[in-house]
Amino acid sequence: MSNQLIECVPNFSEGRDMGIIKQITDEIESVEGVRLLDVDPGKATNRTVVTFVGAPEPVIQAAYLAIKKAAEVIDMSKHKGEHPRMGATDVCPLIPIANITMEETAQWAHRLAEKAGADLGVPFYMYEAAATTPERRNLATIRAGEYEALPEKLKKPEWKPDYGPALFNAKAGATVIGARDFLVAYNVNLNTTSERRANSVAFDVREQGRVLRKGDPIEGEIVKDENGEPMREPGACKAVKGIGWYIPEYGVAQVSMNLTNIEVTPLHIAFEECCKSADRRGMRVTGSELVGLVPLKVMTDAGRYFLQKQKWSTGVSEEELIHIAVKSLGLDELAPFDPKKKIIEYQLADEKSAPLIHLNLRAFANETAKDSPAPGGGSISAYVGALGAALGTMVANLSAGKRGWDDRMEEFAAWAEKGQALKDTLLKLVDEDTAAFNQIMAAFRLPKDTADEKAARKAAIQAATQYAIETPMRTMEAAFAVFELAEAMVRDGNPNSVSDAGVGALCARAAVMGAWMNVKINTGSLADKELAANFLQRAASIAEQTDEWERRIVGMVEERM
Repeated sequence: MSNQLIECVPNFSEGRDMGIIKQITDEIESVEGVRLLDVDPGKATNRTVVTFVGAPEPVIQAAYLAIKKAAEVIDMSKHKGEHPRMGATDVCPLIPIANITMEETAQWAHRLAEKAGADLGVPFYMYEAAATTPERRNLATIRAGEYEALPEKLKKPEWKPDYGPALFNAKAGATVIGARDFLVAYNVNLNTTSERRANSVAFDVREQGRVLRKGDPIEGEIVKDENGEPMREPGACKAVKGIGWYIPEYGVAQVSMNLTNIEVTPLHIAFEECCKSADRRGMRVTGSELVGLVPLKVMTDAGRYFLQKQKWSTGVSEEELIHIAVKSLGLDELAPFDPKKKIIEYQLADEKSAPLIHLNLRAFANETAKDSPAPGGGSISAYVGALGAALGTMVANLSAGKRGWDDRMEEFAAWAEKGQALKDTLLKLVDEDTAAFNQIMAAFRLPKDTADEKAARKAAIQAATQYAIETPMRTMEAAFAVFELAEAMVRDGNPNSVSDAGVGALCARAAVMGAWMNVKINTGSLADKELAANFLQRAASIAEQTDEWERRIVGMVEERM
């Protein structure tokens, strides 16, 4: 079974004293198997959002230690801040990231709360997927009245904590623990200092909307339904919670939002709705900020959205999509935006696992030229294929932007997106081919003194050999797919770049044939001869069709030049 991975995003009621914050994060970092990804303090909110990931067991241990330390070093009786809060550790959600269900994550949340409740003398409530009653699913419901309401709240039977004592802890308050989907905490900046005006935008945008009133929308009499409940006018964005506040630290008011389902309302749509509302009310959105980390897809989707608004090709690199998103959303208005620190996949990425594609061209050539067998022909084949895909993508983007071809922009943008995907696949295979070779070498170095060791070594060598065949097979398949792109660009693309598309096809041929050599040489070491024959048959078919593609595309290039 693949390793399970969960994320923990505790919010601590301290955002000004970095010494206190460090004491808490030191506890988290003391646990082996946990990786601290982000620490995001806010002075005005007097709150710090911390993000760390790992396997469930060490994450729960780290969360327990952090909650314990926060209860020791934070005094809620003296706490003031803009953000709603009820405890030193205010809320501690667990989020399933890989190979774990929401139900399993909720069970881990209960294990954390049970241990902390038994040891720390703090009341704990469970929310979202870990809630013990439907009424307690919503964090805002549990936190209503905040810290100040706890002394009376804890006396009521309906507010008996799920874990820990039903007693007011003046220093630590109470904590909410749960399991939930990935949530994006996002603030949009307005060119106003009015909290009331920021709230008016928040009410327009958030799903809950605003309470209906007669006459004056602020002071007017509340409109009620037949059951005497206040009626509401829903906001523009589902799965969005939001309030307005003024941040003296920045000198602006913000719409502070939690996007609880980014598939329902993506970040860029929430931003756009804030822009529309602000414009209707005579204000302007000046930028925005992300609190904590965000999935890569949020940024690339935003980049594509804004490129489409510009009527420009969306078939650009991942890095450019992120750049467009940052500039369009104004994510660098209040502080520099570093994708490596703010995007969760980049935080989790280990450059050591993909060392070749992080080298510059000269360093890569020098590494290849060394007196070691890897990187070798397989990695070079994958890289040449990536260059072929890049050339086809370049022609697609040049065609999408060609003057007078505006009506064909979407056609060429679609080709460019396909080319970017092929390029990225082949770049990953550059390092994967070397990793496959290293796996074979590691298998050969296994001990072989006993019969069991010999059997284990033999099995490891065969598994590594199969991997070393599958990897160049994938290079062949990805490079072969470049021909379709190259042919379309030679036939239909910008005529000034027809030779570039032709070179892309030649690169694709070199990649296919180079990887084909690797498949052939490695199948000779495979004990399963039937499987080896299947590999060879697939590879031979691709190689035969490659010659046909190359002849046809080169002929087309000659005709068009």
